[in-house]
Amino acid sequence: MEKLFVEELKYHESEEIISYYLCTEKELRDGQANQFLRVSLADRTGKIVAFVWANAHAVSQEFAEGDIVKVQGKVHRYKNQLQIKVDKIRKAEETEVNLADMLPTTTKDMRFLAEQFFQFVDSVKDEHLAKLLRILYDDKEIFSLFSRCRAAKTWHHNYIGGLLEHTVSVASLCSFAATMYPVDRDLVVTGALLHDLGKIYEYEQLPKVDFTAMGRLIGHLALSDEMVVKTAAKINDFPENLLMKLRHLILSHHGPYENASVRLPQTLEAVVLHMCDNLDAQTIGVKQTVEASADDALWSEFDRLNQRYYYKG
Repeated sequence: MEKLFVEELKYHESEEIISYYLCTEKELRDGQANQFLRVSLADRTGKIVAFVWANAHAVSQEFAEGDIVKVQGKVHRYKNQLQIKVDKIRKAEETEVNLADMLPTTTKDMRFLAEQFFQFVDSVKDEHLAKLLRILYDDKEIFSLFSRCRAAKTWHHNYIGGLLEHTVSVASLCSFAATMYPVDRDLVVTGALLHDLGKIYEYEQLPKVDFTAMGRLIGHLALSDEMVVKTAAKINDFPENLLMKLRHLILSHHGPYENASVRLPQTLEAVVLHMCDNLDAQTIGVKQTVEASADDALWSEFDRLNQRYYYKG
């Protein structure tokens, strides 16, 4: 069967379609009369929401988040947003699909992102921080995982290359902030380059869109911190105070405790890193939400994380 990409569905409004997509989210919800299933579907061109209204609980047992699914349903518009009303949905066999068609990927040039990343690595002058970065990122296995990893499960940069793209953006923002405010540039840029490193072990490998057991039980803040501590131990005379400040950047970069931060930001560098990280994550998250809506829609879908719609007019 010829693949029908998400970006092509706008040309098939009110039509019955059959195609394959990656299930990135699946949620069983209570309706006025019965339960229904809300599913987010994606491929390399975008994402769309689909709904199963009949036998939702039974259907929800047939596939999981991260599965590639075969979908039969009708494309329609609700509140000016394209959706799929699903008639049939099942987990697809690996032989049915081309995996490259299914996986959303950064629109940026991956080689250029890698060049930018290592330019920031090379810009760190402090000998201990520079050596720490080189030991970690000169490891081909680590950088290979890092460059392919998503930055999040659903909200922002949730595509191949997303973690590399996000890290370069945060490092760029932190580097600029160091020209504006009295912060230690080497320290804050190093924090930016390392703050999400543990995500390579927090998320399942492609194409799954889910957390590993380690990701759920430990989380990327603690995992990143552990990697930094173990690497610093290999470097002669790594200053204890410098390591403590770097660890604080990693453990506090989520900001408030309700965002799963281990510590509140308590140095100027930590405040800057948190703000830059949040700026990039929120901006790209909103951008993705807006872009996922229909071209002629005035409003995006409802953003459940931030509890709002976004105006496009």
